[in-house]
Amino acid sequence: MSDDVSNSPTHSCLKNPSGVGEGPQSTSLEFYKQGIIRCPPSLEVSDLREACDYLLIPFNDRSIRCQNLRSFLHEISNDGAREEFEKFLDALILPEMVSCARRGERECHIVILLEEDVVEWDEEYPPAAGEENAQGCLLSRSHICVLFQCILHCTLLYRFFRYIENREVAKSVLTERGLKKIRLGIEGYPTYKEKVKLRPGNKPEVIYNYVQRPFIRLSWEKEENKSRHVDFQCVRSRSIPNLASVSSDPPVNPDNNPQPEGIALMQQPQELNYGDEDPN
Repeated sequence: MSDDVSNSPTHSCLKNPSGVGEGPQSTSLEFYKQGIIRCPPSLEVSDLREACDYLLIPFNDRSIRCQNLRSFLHEISNDGAREEFEKFLDALILPEMVSCARRGERECHIVILLEEDVVEWDEEYPPAAGEENAQGCLLSRSHICVLFQCILHCTLLYRFFRYIENREVAKSVLTERGLKKIRLGIEGYPTYKEKVKLRPGNKPEVIYNYVQRPFIRLSWEKEENKSRHVDFQCVRSRSIPNLASVSSDPPVNPDNNPQPEGIALMQQPQELNYGDEDPN
């Protein structure tokens, strides 16, 4: 090879690809010589994987030999998890999301149960809302009415989500698909009523059996910031319907009588409470 070719920018780019170290690069180039790459113990498998992806070299058990089997199998599992979750997403999760979207919803919470799990909620005594249950899980009314709106009975998907690494892969796939506010984890889900006991004052307290099951929560809302916007010009008062009439300084009341509600509203906005909206 001539000096002009070896010193060209294109050749330099191939010799030192961006983001790939010389060690992983030189090791990965063994694939073109011997058809197999032997990863030395001094080289991180993740770095070798990055070099293989950059050079379009297949990373599998036929092309890679590693002493560190744990790291090697971790990379293989990530590939398998991505492929499997994309199947679950198209076949099971997406139909539930579409069902929510057809009702005008812009977010979805899906609980994954075992195929043998039986859910029997008592119509007279449903799971407690707004109170702490026996397992210390605080269930709000939105938690009961909204978060449990989608249930998937799939043992394979349940087993998939047992591993935190798989949940991380699933989150990356959902992010690549353009979804937001993604949460994946494991939480308690009420299955059936165990008993009802009376609190002081003859107030019934229902106790449900809870099982730990995976869940997915995500959103496709595009204007969430605008949805949470509060238009202060829409605040009305019985005393002064038109807020424009009090845009100037309010008159002094010589009789020390209580001021009209509209004037008090304009003078002390810091005392108003517009709900528990999250500032973030």
